[in-house]
Amino acid sequence: MISRPLDLLSGRLKLRHLVLVTTIAEHGSVLRAAEHLHLAQPAVTRGLREVEQILGVELFRRGPRGVTPTLFGEAFIDHARAVQAELRRAGDRIAGLADGETGTVTVGTLLAATNVLLPRSIAALKAERPGITVIVREGTFDSLVPRLIDGGTDLILGRLNPIEDRPGLHQIPLYNEPTLLVARAGHPAGQARTLPELLGYPWILPLDQTALKHELEQVFQREGLPLPENRVECTSILTIRSLLLATDMIAALPALLVRTDDQLAELPVPLASVRRSVGVTLPEARPLTPAAKAMLDHLRHQAEALQHELPAAEDETARPRRITVAGLLT
Repeated sequence: MISRPLDLLSGRLKLRHLVLVTTIAEHGSVLRAAEHLHLAQPAVTRGLREVEQILGVELFRRGPRGVTPTLFGEAFIDHARAVQAELRRAGDRIAGLADGETGTVTVGTLLAATNVLLPRSIAALKAERPGITVIVREGTFDSLVPRLIDGGTDLILGRLNPIEDRPGLHQIPLYNEPTLLVARAGHPAGQARTLPELLGYPWILPLDQTALKHELEQVFQREGLPLPENRVECTSILTIRSLLLATDMIAALPALLVRTDDQLAELPVPLASVRRSVGVTLPEARPLTPAAKAMLDHLRHQAEALQHELPAAEDETARPRRITVAGLLT
């Protein structure tokens, strides 16, 4: 039983202990962690035992299929990841201050930011500073926030989700983007004008934990309609596009994504109330590394250019103009 605060700065706890614990957690097995770290299994087992003796608690439960973190383990793993992320960031910051041309930036991205803004910004950053490595991790907002908080991700780019219940985060809006109902070119519902006309087709909807799913539910409720029963729930743009092209499915997608794909067509059923505010979510207290700051600068610059390529507002009957791929990449 722990009866007093632990002094983890006494020198007994080593950085290698943190690496061991997080690697075991990631791989779910002492053996696989040893293989990943190129160490003998007894060495990893001994290192884990050392950490548990220092902390005075068990970090993992051993089972026939590997190990799973205990309550103490989950807490310690979060801090171990954060310490390692801060050290990596310190290295990047020192390197960036030394020459301004190297470093690593990790961007968590949502669907709204993947097809135009992020590629443009990465291309501009790499043209200016080719020595900076950009790591892109795609996911839902809820899945990306923990990595932002513990330092594994520098920023999240995409639709701005509510953060009132998430202390320690702040957001920078970049631009507003309409959401359109989309199908393959030549879809039989190409002449539909109302939402009820589309209910006979299969749909692709966002996952439950996304803000877009909530807004689409409100659209259907205002029309007095149920959500389509024949549906797939997905946020992977590659999967969504493949399904749209191969079937008669319908999806709600960001305008820029649709307007840069000649094989997809906007259906003339407006979603005027669903308008995405695209921006960046950042940790409140942690300063950006030079590489992350350079990435943010390019995101802001490219977003400013995109504002001129999107209509400021659309009414219920307006047909959006077409934006060509060439026009977006120049």
